Amino acid sequence: MTVKGHRPGLSLDLTPSRPHQRGVAQADSVQLALDELGPSLFDVTFLVVDLETTGGGPGLNSITEIGAVKVRGGETLGEFSTLVNPQVPIPAFISVLTGITNSMVALAAPIAAVMPEFLDFVGDDPHLVLVAHNAQFDISHLKAACRELGLAFPSNRVIDTVKLARKAFTRDETPNYKLASLAKVCGAQVQPSHRALDDARATVDVLHAILSRLGGIGVTHLEDLLTATDAVPQHRRAKARLADNLPHGPGVYRFIGPGGEVLYVGTSINVYKRVRQYFTAAEKRRRMAEMVDLSVEVHATPTATQLEANVLEVRLIEELDPPYNRRSRRTHQRPWLALTNEPFPRLIVKRKILREEMTNALGPFTSNAQANRAAELLTSATGLRECKQRLPLVPDGRGGCHLHDLGKCSAPCRTGVAQAAQVGVVEKCLDGRVAGIVEKSMSKLRMLSQEERFEQAVSERDRLYALVSGAKNYEEFLSLVGNERIIAARGNRGAWDVVVIDYGLLRTSATTRNGESPEDLARWLDQMVPRKDEPTFASQHVSHDEVRLLSQWLLRPDVRLLKATAPTISPAPWTVPTVARYRRCLLSHARRRQRTKLEP
Repeated sequence: MTVKGHRPGLSLDLTPSRPHQRGVAQADSVQLALDELGPSLFDVTFLVVDLETTGGGPGLNSITEIGAVKVRGGETLGEFSTLVNPQVPIPAFISVLTGITNSMVALAAPIAAVMPEFLDFVGDDPHLVLVAHNAQFDISHLKAACRELGLAFPSNRVIDTVKLARKAFTRDETPNYKLASLAKVCGAQVQPSHRALDDARATVDVLHAILSRLGGIGVTHLEDLLTATDAVPQHRRAKARLADNLPHGPGVYRFIGPGGEVLYVGTSINVYKRVRQYFTAAEKRRRMAEMVDLSVEVHATPTATQLEANVLEVRLIEELDPPYNRRSRRTHQRPWLALTNEPFPRLIVKRKILREEMTNALGPFTSNAQANRAAELLTSATGLRECKQRLPLVPDGRGGCHLHDLGKCSAPCRTGVAQAAQVGVVEKCLDGRVAGIVEKSMSKLRMLSQEERFEQAVSERDRLYALVSGAKNYEEFLSLVGNERIIAARGNRGAWDVVVIDYGLLRTSATTRNGESPEDLARWLDQMVPRKDEPTFASQHVSHDEVRLLSQWLLRPDVRLLKATAPTISPAPWTVPTVARYRRCLLSHARRRQRTKLEP
């Protein structure tokens, strides 16, 4: 454990800053007298704390490291840092994330010995303010440990730099509000490393940058800071009238700016209620609050079903490109993996795939980077050549590259022998049959983790996740785009929602009325809705986002398949739940999925 004194180089600037180009934030609705504002922020002592844990819930056996920095007026008054023996094994994936291993904490003191020392470092100053990035996590673990040990946790006020950062920085300035992103935006002297003291030091720099930014809108005293994240200003609440004439059923809504431009597109099963929430404290996103302040109108398009609303939202976002929507654009141009058409083929990333080529191409992937990671896994697992130059049919005497020397390529450039076996395995993977490669990669991943070769394990995990994600997308895409027409129904409050899908494109939806059977409505829609022309390219009619929405809806256990034409493209050999099983192995936060089967 280390406790240090002043660390030079930190400064706190509370001078007014230049207002952001989108405008000055609104003052808080409560005006306090000067004697109610509390001490100046320059005189407040902040104790910034960060924890590393085993990944489990709060308790005696969760904390593996505590780091804390005490600052006042921009100067460091002291630091606290110690490893903690959780007295339970640290999971391998946590060690990959933090770098803290079981051997590192083996000789460290348990939390029963560390916590009293940490509380001594906190002290008994009632005006001290505890600070953490995502404070609920850190403070809940500290409180749980104190409770189990019979110790009183300090009643000091707590500030969360995540919430303050959302008030101080827009999404135009930072991609997200993770500590690493904010540290980069703020120019922190210490970069987060998933080690407690480093992260606490980085949080100090982020806190100072936040205080500097908020100082420009009048946040100069402690009470200002404690109420800086309060919602909602009166002028925003007054705009709730914009929702007055909106439909009370499913549909898509559009917030309109002063120039008639569409600022944001959203959807809801009850448009009126959802839009009203934007003008209340229920809306916590700073970016959305900014959008609401700019809006002068809200337009809505009612739909027959919630699914139709979700699909229309995807289409409008791609068409209108609203500035306040974060959903990915240009999903018609997602990359695929395919083999080149040459005697010694290799994997390439393609943006356009002919529909008949879909069984020989894997995708679509969410990005070129993800497609390239999947290609790396396939080439490394099979030994397929990686070099990009076109090879002659007859070797020209060139020497093999280092991959041949490492035994990772059979060097057709030297031998002139086609990589038939390697190409055959890759062709199976491009047709969705990736189970063998996945099992092999997961075995390698477990071995790397057991050997504590964590950097290689992270790289292998990322490549494996890319391949499995691409296989899942492939299954969804092929299952829908390969069918000329699908008609399905789902029960909805005593009625039935019936949808018609052509080549993965939602053509229409309707709801039964007055006891009408879904089969009768399906037959009527089948006759009335003209069939879509067969697409030339895989994504010609439909985007991957739309396909994903339809696939998720069709796989619900309460959906009935009423009609499906014979697929013009062979279905994928894996089922979607099978792919999800591998995704759960890679994502600790993945939701449990049930194996489902559509019933006629």
